[in-house]
Amino acid sequence: MKEIQLSFTEKEITPWGGMGLMRRMLSKMDFRESISGMSLPDQGSNRGYAPEQLIEQFMLGVWCGANRFEHMEVTRHDDVLRRIFGYKRMAGHKAFMRYFSKFDQGTNQRVFQAMYMWFFDQLRFDNFTVDMDSTVMSRYGQQEGARRGYNPHKPGRNSHHPLLAFIADCRMVANCWLRSGDAYTSNNFQGFLEDTLDKLTGKKVGLLRADSGFYSREILEYLERGERPIPYIIAVRLYPAIQRMLSGHRQWIQLGDGVEVADSYYESPGWGKARRMIMVRQKISVRPKATGKSLRLFPDDDLYGDYRYGCFVTSLELPAGVVWKIYRMRADAENRIKELKYDFGAGSFNVRQFSATEAAMNFVMLAYNLMSLFRQIVLSGKVQPTLKTMRYKLFSIAGYLTKEGSARILKLSLAMKRREWFTGLWNKSRSFDLPIQFASHL
Repeated sequence: MKEIQLSFTEKEITPWGGMGLMRRMLSKMDFRESISGMSLPDQGSNRGYAPEQLIEQFMLGVWCGANRFEHMEVTRHDDVLRRIFGYKRMAGHKAFMRYFSKFDQGTNQRVFQAMYMWFFDQLRFDNFTVDMDSTVMSRYGQQEGARRGYNPHKPGRNSHHPLLAFIADCRMVANCWLRSGDAYTSNNFQGFLEDTLDKLTGKKVGLLRADSGFYSREILEYLERGERPIPYIIAVRLYPAIQRMLSGHRQWIQLGDGVEVADSYYESPGWGKARRMIMVRQKISVRPKATGKSLRLFPDDDLYGDYRYGCFVTSLELPAGVVWKIYRMRADAENRIKELKYDFGAGSFNVRQFSATEAAMNFVMLAYNLMSLFRQIVLSGKVQPTLKTMRYKLFSIAGYLTKEGSARILKLSLAMKRREWFTGLWNKSRSFDLPIQFASHL
């Protein structure tokens, strides 16, 4: 085998030529013009980078694989990427940290209220499903609000405990609040839901789903009151009284092999009225990977020990099996959280100030929503790939810029059999109409 020789070229080449697709979509949405009117903090210096560039470049770094501020240096020195997005110069990672430090609690409320409202104004859908969830993000420095709380993966480690709202129908993040690590799951639920509804002004919530961390009388009463109550399905904590109700029930309907459902009305102490409970049990010997929990009151009982149980309180009047199947689709929210953490670095862009960290996290949510929109209107496939898959199959294409007269041309190094496919995506990235129509359920 002949020895390979080393040489260099003066031609400026980017490994991220596929990001031209995102640039075209953002241009179609008038992204820079839109965010410039959102009362972003001023730089205070004529030498500072424009806030619109910092936000867009921050998202660009996230899309290209950065999951902490230092990783922004990867795109900083990419001159072709700079010209694709039309920047005079690229900001270094400290510029983002300094800018996010200008955000305080009032600024966050004002900016992200406008940001989420602008984004969802671009989408035409209604009567949608909201999934509420929380997650734990471990911290390793001295960030404000980092406290010891429930942390299943790093017990005893300081953390933040953000609260999130997802729109299941179009796979978007509707809201995100950063909270201290010792906050309980449902802490400040009412304020968070009201803030979410404000950000979705003009759209109707047809269903709210949540796990057992949100099972409380106050939350149920809040969802039921008012002129327009919000239908809900919420998982029930298996307290001893609930376990006795499950063990005492005798009439079960079989849905499939090893799966049975039932419903009943149950009034917990202090409720003041009975509410509908959907009960599910799955036979472990038939379905060894079944979700749910065993009844701890009867650990050695052959009858109860071979089942895993789940219980859900709901205001829906649909058949019990249908309610359970609707709730099971909420598991997609867990997939969204995993992608936000591992592909978008949602838990890694930390600044010492609490409000600055919350600002960075919400801009990650914007990056996620825009990428989700790209997947649905440009790729428009039945299976939506993760960002990691798109990064290596679509965005990481070597390319360079040339000029022919006044026209700038992006030259990509792409196999012949993939060129027609990419040209189709290139055309679709600017051919959609706003607002975008979504079906009720995807």
